[in-house]
Amino acid sequence: MTIRPIAYFCAEFAFDTNISAYAGGLGVLAGDYLKEASDQNLPVVAVGLMYGNTDLPVLLEIDVPIQDQNIKVQVYKHMVGSVPVYLLGHNNITQRLYTSDKETRLKQEIILGIGGLRALVALDIHPLVYHLNEGHSAFLALELIKHEMAVHKFSFADALLIIKKRIVFTNHTLVAAGQEIYSNDLVSMMLAGYAREIGVSVNEIVKMGLIQESSVFSMTMLSLRMSGNINAVSILHAKKAAEIWTDHTMIPITNGIHIKSWDQVGKDLVKNHFQQKQKLIKDFGWDPETLVIGWARRFVEYKRPLAILENLEQLKKLPVKIIFSGEPHENDIRGKELLNELLTMLNANITYIPHYNTEVAKRMVSGCDIWLNTPIVGFEACGTSGMKAALNGTLPFTTRDGWVDEVELYKIGWILENDNLNSNLLDILEHEIVPMYYKNPTLWQEHMQNARDLIINQFSTTRMLGEYEERFYKPLRVGRS
Repeated sequence: MTIRPIAYFCAEFAFDTNISAYAGGLGVLAGDYLKEASDQNLPVVAVGLMYGNTDLPVLLEIDVPIQDQNIKVQVYKHMVGSVPVYLLGHNNITQRLYTSDKETRLKQEIILGIGGLRALVALDIHPLVYHLNEGHSAFLALELIKHEMAVHKFSFADALLIIKKRIVFTNHTLVAAGQEIYSNDLVSMMLAGYAREIGVSVNEIVKMGLIQESSVFSMTMLSLRMSGNINAVSILHAKKAAEIWTDHTMIPITNGIHIKSWDQVGKDLVKNHFQQKQKLIKDFGWDPETLVIGWARRFVEYKRPLAILENLEQLKKLPVKIIFSGEPHENDIRGKELLNELLTMLNANITYIPHYNTEVAKRMVSGCDIWLNTPIVGFEACGTSGMKAALNGTLPFTTRDGWVDEVELYKIGWILENDNLNSNLLDILEHEIVPMYYKNPTLWQEHMQNARDLIINQFSTTRMLGEYEERFYKPLRVGRS
């Protein structure tokens, strides 16, 4: 009996530093998902986009309808353990991930969704479940509807009811800037030919993605309306999402990390963490006995990257070193301003590591002593970098956002006040963190072990995939093959 697989669609995947297929946290999470699926030998296939050029051979070509023509799209294959990943590329359209050009961006999402499903059909792969990791691939629902209408002679509305049961949608962002929106005119123009192919009015398709009482088309709204199984990526995220999308209930399945990929210290935690710290700071000329604080993620205003630098005079009195890393989105003017502001403040105690990627992340989460996490509460859907740090004995110093809202950090780390961040940050640093680090190493090491145990026991991709299996995949698999 052939087991019909889970098809995992995402706009980015971080699985190989030699393949340009990711930009940030969404891609890293997707890569961790695939590695865990391989470890568990789950029947998963993945579909994404190939950005730029690649040395991978072309597996096949497919036709994708954009505007009034079919374009040729190349399909490449890459293996993540036992999981095949099919990446779709086009010389003119998929050169850059998250390009600022709206028309090109929309074409990418048509290729990912409609083209991705056509690639699977061409490969004779017929998934039972379609898992959309964020809304970039939501157009695949249209291709599923097209199939149901053609084979079973269903109406568009009846076909939608059928395919919704097989679609899982994982939402990752509540921030407006992180959601894909387009004018309805642009979407109508791009899908006009495809609508004729299906045999429905393009307006019927477009209205599925319209934000209520507007002419704005949202890929998030399209995903919500096309999916029968929807989840948020932390409990707090689900609560906040319910306030925004009142008609769409999200089940909380908190993200996790692939332990084997992110564990840089192993069983001898204290010794190996110190070795990782020495590697991290060797080029800075710092004493490895000095307390090192790390902040590394996308430079965006809601994450408040410069909070610790608000009172430099008070900070200078503390025996700490600080390492920053991360990049703003190319279209984020405020993010670029914050990074430029940071670069003017660098000195012997504050440094910045450029070209942030997974390798830099691994060095930082395993080599810093403290992991600083300062988002405005309610804006960070989950925040897995703190999990990676805690796994390696780097203690959390964080607002109660994302996954942190689900745990008690007693003898693990420190919680920051959301509304009194700047003064609270330096106060805790001066009166709690610095004294413990320098005067009570035994207690510090106990915190390190507790932090590591917390992540291994509660925040792995093993637990995360187990929840997806029980809540979404298994109910669809029972009685079907």
